[in-house]
Amino acid sequence: MKQDGDRSAERERLAQALATSSGVHDRRILDAFRSVPREAFVPAELAELAYEDRALPIGEGQTISQPSMIALMLAALEPRASDRALEVGAGSGYAAALLGKLTAKVRGVEIVPALVERAQKTLASLHTPNVEIELGNGAAHLEGGPFDVILVSAGARGLPQALVAELAPGGRIAIPIGAEDGQHLLTGRRDEHGEMTWKRGTACMFVPLVGA
Repeated sequence: MKQDGDRSAERERLAQALATSSGVHDRRILDAFRSVPREAFVPAELAELAYEDRALPIGEGQTISQPSMIALMLAALEPRASDRALEVGAGSGYAAALLGKLTAKVRGVEIVPALVERAQKTLASLHTPNVEIELGNGAAHLEGGPFDVILVSAGARGLPQALVAELAPGGRIAIPIGAEDGQHLLTGRRDEHGEMTWKRGTACMFVPLVGA
């Protein structure tokens, strides 16, 4: 495996490529990609592919999302340093780690036990005390809310109302909606009166949200 300095250079190239390809120029988001080692979240045999802008398999039929798609979702969420964040479908823990650089506290929920265990070990090795991954069905009612931002890293055929209910006033949610052959990114915001406004975004492709 390459030395960390080489990986830092790859992270820098990824951040620059994301600014170009996805149009995300928020320095905080790009700095998060510069600081979180994606190779730590993929199987060792795929480490050399970690900084390609593509989804990669992580086992159990799941994937680590394409960096440019994560960047677009983070930009849509407009995370603030004081926010409490929830990620549903946390998988490897990579997106949760990125959120941890942008918010005060992150709760990640994953339904596959083996992935939860692996993500917990990875995050512990990277010393991310404000990020927690737990076993659970993120599409169902969750305790511990409300949350300021909710990132859903799996595709749902319809909008899980239990998740929308977890948004705080002013809260934002980003979720892929649709069948596996035709998803789009949906972002929503709750105003101070509790009303939701929605925006349909780019086409995307995520594994199904299990339990939805």
